[in-house]
Amino acid sequence: MSLSLYQASIPVFVRMLGNLSAILAKAAAHAEDKKIDPAIFVNARLAPDMYPLSRQVQIATDMAKGCAARLAGLEVPSYEDNEATFADLQARIAKTVAFLESVSAEQIDGNEEREVTLKLRGRDVNFLGQPYLLYFVLPNFYFHITTSYAILRHNGLAIGKMDFVGQY
Repeated sequence: MSLSLYQASIPVFVRMLGNLSAILAKAAAHAEDKKIDPAIFVNARLAPDMYPLSRQVQIATDMAKGCAARLAGLEVPSYEDNEATFADLQARIAKTVAFLESVSAEQIDGNEEREVTLKLRGRDVNFLGQPYLLYFVLPNFYFHITTSYAILRHNGLAIGKMDFVGQY
């Protein structure tokens, strides 16, 4: 049995965004319990030259929704990138998951050779559908979710590997 383009994308995105949502919920509860301004977490970075948590979540959701739309031949949903609270980030994740769940296997499967062109650092970069997913989107998606986890863990949130990978 082979793995379809849909199976390698949409369910993976939905699961990991669900895990990210659960981690953010724990962070919000932690901030409230410890009387820490939630903005400290939302704006936290691992290093001065890295994006803050809010941007990490924005990019992870952008990767997922952009991939689903491009592989399905749909318009990529546009978000304002103005999330400043845990509630804002949760709403963005929920909106992304709703979009992902609206894209069917029939819209994605069979598009392994679909041409995808992105503007990256001022130049066009061309992909075919399957390499776009496997070599560009998934590594970026996981990087930004991992970095979100690491920012929160670094700032004292008691989370572990199972929070990241989720329950089986």
